[in-house]
Amino acid sequence: MSSSEPAEASSKPEATQVQSDTSNPLPMSKSALKRLWKQEKWEAGIDDRRKRRKEKRHERKVRARDERAALIAQGVDPAELQKKKQVSTLAPVGIIVDCDFEDYMMDKERVSLSSQVTRAYSDNKAARYRSHLWVAGFNKGIAKRFHEVLLDQHKKWKGIWFDEGDYISCAAKIRERMSATDGSGGEMIESLQRSLDEPTAWTRDETDPFPMPGPEPPLDEANKDVVYLSSDSPYTLERLEPNTCYVVGGLVDKNREKGLCYRRAREKGIRTARLPIGQFMVMQSRQVLATNHVVEIMLKWLECGDWGQAFLSVIPKRKGGKLRSENGEAEAEDGEEAEGKEDEDENQGEAEVEEVAEASESKEENAVEVETSTNVVDESKSGAEEAKEAQA
Repeated sequence: MSSSEPAEASSKPEATQVQSDTSNPLPMSKSALKRLWKQEKWEAGIDDRRKRRKEKRHERKVRARDERAALIAQGVDPAELQKKKQVSTLAPVGIIVDCDFEDYMMDKERVSLSSQVTRAYSDNKAARYRSHLWVAGFNKGIAKRFHEVLLDQHKKWKGIWFDEGDYISCAAKIRERMSATDGSGGEMIESLQRSLDEPTAWTRDETDPFPMPGPEPPLDEANKDVVYLSSDSPYTLERLEPNTCYVVGGLVDKNREKGLCYRRAREKGIRTARLPIGQFMVMQSRQVLATNHVVEIMLKWLECGDWGQAFLSVIPKRKGGKLRSENGEAEAEDGEEAEGKEDEDENQGEAEVEEVAEASESKEENAVEVETSTNVVDESKSGAEEAKEAQA
């Protein structure tokens, strides 16, 4: 009997292993286990982080009251020292973030995309001239994340619309809003008026980087006011045009799916264009930008009407971008870099949290925005490290 007992004991782990294999046939990799551990650790610390943020908000309020009292004691009116909030004007331009690429992204890339959408909203809200901002294809993973992880806080945001339909259906709704006779569609501004007064021709490059196997589909006349932005397009965007919708591909894939957005647009007969980065900037890295960077660049152009200035103020300095001089070479000056514009898989820090907080609607929404951005930051910190492990 004694000799059989070890055999029985040794067989139990095997049975357990078989049973676990039946319920979970594919064992988790080290990187997957690490992600699961980090997710559990993050969820366990939600209450502590919320408490710390509340304490910091209270400290800021106390400090602000003390500073205000000190100024009043010195005979200074605090209101005179406060920065006047920039007046934001709605322009008749639509920007659509196309999030209909769920099947091409991994979980951490969906996290990055939700972060980019958050920042695009913040940038549009704070812009001198804001656009009609829509998020198309808001379903599946990204919608689930906004509902469950970010606790539906996007429903409190103003000036942005989330739609389950595709970008063409969103463009139709924006078109209807911009054509409103009551003036709610937006105010004509100088940069857009110039596009009307001095129209530019759409010139196609001699070579097509992604030729389609069949004949070119005809241009969809019903959506000729829709332009899908893609770095693979043979057309260059000279200016933004009024009463036009510009679609930005919400695809975070580290450039795995080359030409995907471009091909999708062409198959539907939608105009495509690329930003004129090469005409104005000398880059030391590839010209593919994050979704929120593209949105912010267009908002900067609406304000200044100059692509060079818009690129220089938005494109991260680590990409090595410099303005071209008249002879086509890079200028010596680096220009000013807008802070807090790093890619989504790197540490963002407190600066981004404050940036999103300042763009919120109210004190209650301030806390919501900070929490939303912090959650995105916490989950995206390990992106680069996990990518290295996956490659290994």
